[in-house]
Amino acid sequence: MEFNYFLPVNLIFGSGKVAVLGETTARYGHRACIVTGTGSTKRSGLLDKAVSLLAAAGVSSVVFDQVTPNPLTTTAQEGARFAAEHGCDVIVGLGGGSMMDAAKAIAFLCVNDGDISDYIFGRLPAEKALPLILVPTTCGTGSEGNGFAVLTNPENGDKKSLRSSCIIAKASIVDPELMMTMPPSVLASVGFDALCHNMEAYLSRTAQPITDLLSLEGVRLLAENLTNVYRNYDDKDGWERITFASTLGGMVINTAGCAAPHGLEHPASGLKDIVHGKGLAALTPVIYEASIESAPERFAVLSRLLGGQSEHDCADRIRGLLRSLDLELTLSDLGITREDIPWMTDNCIKVSVGNMANHPRAFSREEIAELYRKAM
Repeated sequence: MEFNYFLPVNLIFGSGKVAVLGETTARYGHRACIVTGTGSTKRSGLLDKAVSLLAAAGVSSVVFDQVTPNPLTTTAQEGARFAAEHGCDVIVGLGGGSMMDAAKAIAFLCVNDGDISDYIFGRLPAEKALPLILVPTTCGTGSEGNGFAVLTNPENGDKKSLRSSCIIAKASIVDPELMMTMPPSVLASVGFDALCHNMEAYLSRTAQPITDLLSLEGVRLLAENLTNVYRNYDDKDGWERITFASTLGGMVINTAGCAAPHGLEHPASGLKDIVHGKGLAALTPVIYEASIESAPERFAVLSRLLGGQSEHDCADRIRGLLRSLDLELTLSDLGITREDIPWMTDNCIKVSVGNMANHPRAFSREEIAELYRKAM
């Protein structure tokens, strides 16, 4: 048995833990750029609370609130210029996965020159960034637990991750109470994304003993609690469990990576700006049906955790979960057309090399196109 596992993130987990934001951030800087979106953290009062907590700890702050879902490389560049102009020496990401990914990219671009795409595609080394504190408000991407920042280039539709240990947060404050302001539709989408992270890491060709332990616990927690929380927002214990499972999902993909569902989804949301979790819902059962024979034992384990009997009903169990979350969708439902398939296929081969290589079954170009057709 041989493996490496390296993840230098300080996870501060628990209800009410957002209260330590100020003192935690003060260890790394004196002027923070708070990176957030245009609405939810303002409506919930979290943004004002964050500013107050920072000020009480002696950290002044400015707010960059231009991040949108499926964050853009251009937005990250704009945020980095904003942070530099205001003399910020620490970045605080506040919000869902898109906000955290943008915060990572902004922290990176504050101290690295040039086109971020050169770093994303490995043409330049990614080795340094400003200190970063993350406070997630959705239990889906697990961005608080890894060194990935998924960005879309608006010039060509490429959606791909900047990957480096330098953008792993100095501290991630994971407070389950902050998740409870999500609308149910958002919870369904991000919760399924978290499940996919854990399942894909378990199926990955680069899985190893530690990621197996963590990913299977993530799958179990989501299988047992996601639907219940979706139907009953008062289930505080359930919120803690699915939030923990989401963070586990972020941690395991940092080491084992994602697989084909994310590989095929990124071109779809890069092209049409669809909701990531909905794209995964349309694609995952189709991809897994085509993959069972490549890793039957692992699909059987996943199926049993989802309430099934063997590898043969794994995809059906996933579809049943999606129905319980009102998330059973096709790519056509999301605005994808058959005319989009050639571009998405070519783009998958371009941007998703790592994810596709991780998957237990290798797919040819025509097989990728056929998976897209079946998901229509």
